[in-house]
Amino acid sequence: MSDLKITRRFRAGIDHVFRYVSETEHLLKWWGPEGVSVPVHRLDFTKPGPWMSEMHAPDGRIFKVSGQVTRVEVPSLVGFTWAWHDETDTRGHESHIMIELARDGEDTIFTLTQTGLADDSSAKSHDEGWTSSLRKLEALF
Repeated sequence: MSDLKITRRFRAGIDHVFRYVSETEHLLKWWGPEGVSVPVHRLDFTKPGPWMSEMHAPDGRIFKVSGQVTRVEVPSLVGFTWAWHDETDTRGHESHIMIELARDGEDTIFTLTQTGLADDSSAKSHDEGWTSSLRKLEALF
């Protein structure tokens, strides 16, 4: 098993950043790597429950991922499970994600930790995807 941790500083207050990591309308502005669209989704991280999204790549490929929101602590934490679906829509290996927010003056420190990834290759791939997504989030602040 492999883990991943990414930290960013956002020039925005914690309540504002929390809305972007929990509310559908804001999640859709940055969810998924650069260049993908997310036309099919159930992205609500404001309360525990199921979530899912289909990321559509420019070349026509579709990547479906789903899980359960397991923990929400306003305005500092969102936890959820994560598993990709295969071509038969069967969920694969499940990992766990925790997005933690902390105040630092007027800024917010954002930390994403993904644990239980299948192997180092999976961790590298997820790091690339999250890094691309977070560039989109960073641009919003």
